Amino acid sequence: MTAAMVDSSMHQEQNRVPNTPSALRKLIYSDYDQRMSGGPGNTRGSPGSPGSPSFRDGGDRFIPRRGEGVRDLSNYNHLSTEPQSQLLDADTSPAKQDYRNTLRDTILPPQDGDEHVLALRQPLSHLTASPSSNGSRSLSSPMSPSSRLCASSPSSPSSPTAASPKKRRPARFIPKSPDKILDAPDLVDDYYLNLLDWSPSNILAVALSQSVFLWNASTGATHKLLETTGAGNIITSLSWGNGNTLAVGTHSAEIQLWDVAANVELRRMGGHLSRVASLGWGSNSLLSSGSRDSMIINHDTRAQQHKLAVLEGHLQEVCGLQWSPQGGQLASGGNDNLLNLWEARVNRSPRLSIERHCAAVKALAWCPFLHNVLASGGGTADRKICLWNTGNGTCLNEVDTKSQVCAIQWSVHDREFVSSHGF
Repeated sequence: MTAAMVDSSMHQEQNRVPNTPSALRKLIYSDYDQRMSGGPGNTRGSPGSPGSPSFRDGGDRFIPRRGEGVRDLSNYNHLSTEPQSQLLDADTSPAKQDYRNTLRDTILPPQDGDEHVLALRQPLSHLTASPSSNGSRSLSSPMSPSSRLCASSPSSPSSPTAASPKKRRPARFIPKSPDKILDAPDLVDDYYLNLLDWSPSNILAVALSQSVFLWNASTGATHKLLETTGAGNIITSLSWGNGNTLAVGTHSAEIQLWDVAANVELRRMGGHLSRVASLGWGSNSLLSSGSRDSMIINHDTRAQQHKLAVLEGHLQEVCGLQWSPQGGQLASGGNDNLLNLWEARVNRSPRLSIERHCAAVKALAWCPFLHNVLASGGGTADRKICLWNTGNGTCLNEVDTKSQVCAIQWSVHDREFVSSHGF
């Protein structure tokens, strides 16, 4: 065959129109490479050169589809925690490659006859990227509309609202009959006095006229602690301190401190002009006393000069005193219907003075599990129990008990309190 015939055959081969998709793609890429490189002689590493990393031998172009599924897929890729550079440089072991292919075929099934064009047969709006335990993100499985409806239905077992109802705590048995009845002759019938107090060591102190009796609830033993001297010098208040110390207020405006374990009187303190109707311990050595003279005195039971401060904020008898568990606030109630709140560091005037009650305020109790929450109870003309936010003086709740409130005691095991009442 002559050279002219060879050239003619090659010319005819180049001008022949390709009749297969594969040959057509090769022709398009060849023409595109020549245009981008500036001709066959250009050897620079341009983006269109065959040696450029953006082209692969035998590859194909990605033809995007601007459908809803593509946007959802882009959102998922955007939410992925792995940067694109890490994805490209990741380990391309056969196992991981098989996993990627399986994941792609499961979520993004290709169209028949063309695996290079991604055709999403259903939108990815229900596919969400959820963090897993190892910090990576995974796609939730596709759900049909009926499945999504069942999952969101309240009757579905997997629905949060369909979870089994929270089991109610079984009601405690509250006995209606007393465990023990103590004979208490000569118990003074006076609403403004505080004649009972229970110690942390389970000992009950009871004031009967001019005597104080102790009953040990653990052993059932009862004995007489003291008896005052002088006609009409009755016991008007009792309050246990830490340990075995008992403070006793008398009608003669005197305060006695007793060591119950040793059955010995420790000391006596004065300062009031009338009977001491209320007592309250603030710490191991700080004792506050309220009197019919409308004054409150803070005592340091360790010092010879025991009087620390005199608080003047009431107009009539102070019948209720209670220090907060943290020791920073003192609540006082009086026959003037006032509830006063005092700061331990400021003794000039009450920080808050509340006038909501319509009768004497004797019953006072600080909440043991919520700071700055105080319960107070009023007398016969009021009959209400109020819960207070002592930080700003707001009344949190109010209950009409239909009877005189004599005392309030919070439970240390449950979020509740018990109250005692008169007429």
